[in-house]
Amino acid sequence: MVRVKICGITRPEDALAAAQAGADAIGLVFYPESPRNVSPQVAARIVKALPPFVTSVGLFVDASEAEVRSVLDEVPLDILQFHGDEPDAFCRQFGLPYMKALRVRPGDDLDALAAQWPGASGILLDAYKPGIPGGTGERFDWSMIPAQRSWTLVLAGGLAVDNVRQAIDLAHPWAVDVSGGVEAGKGIKDPLKINAFIQEVKRV
Repeated sequence: MVRVKICGITRPEDALAAAQAGADAIGLVFYPESPRNVSPQVAARIVKALPPFVTSVGLFVDASEAEVRSVLDEVPLDILQFHGDEPDAFCRQFGLPYMKALRVRPGDDLDALAAQWPGASGILLDAYKPGIPGGTGERFDWSMIPAQRSWTLVLAGGLAVDNVRQAIDLAHPWAVDVSGGVEAGKGIKDPLKINAFIQEVKRV
């Protein structure tokens, strides 16, 4: 069974729509330059609205230790997700499981890159775009992903209902991560698109 994370949640009603559609996790963006950025206060309300057994994931991009801890003081996150240049030691220090996002470029050795974060519970692969740390809405060449790997793959980057089956067939990820592909507008989710996406994943 492939798990589903709906990322870039900015409203409690969108978190509930994701949960009701069967999402395993929701993502909250703590990166001021993102159109999906949320304050810790709003994020706390979103997490409080979640039903049991839906994982809350906090996304950071080269935040300081103090900034991450400030969010954790207000928001009961389950998993951290790092999209910048954070080394393994930095990611480990908060006492929570973490995922490390890698922006994939042609020619990358994904096994070698993933090995730099031995403490990660998952490696999230996204498309590379200069100056954008993630959430590009673009896909990369999924054939680059090693068929045999020692790390847990979370696949992101340009996923939508019309290509997620192909992505799963090619990459066999543990989970898929979608944001723009289920939106009505930047940061505003479309419940019908969320439901269609999750149903397509389940059919695979």
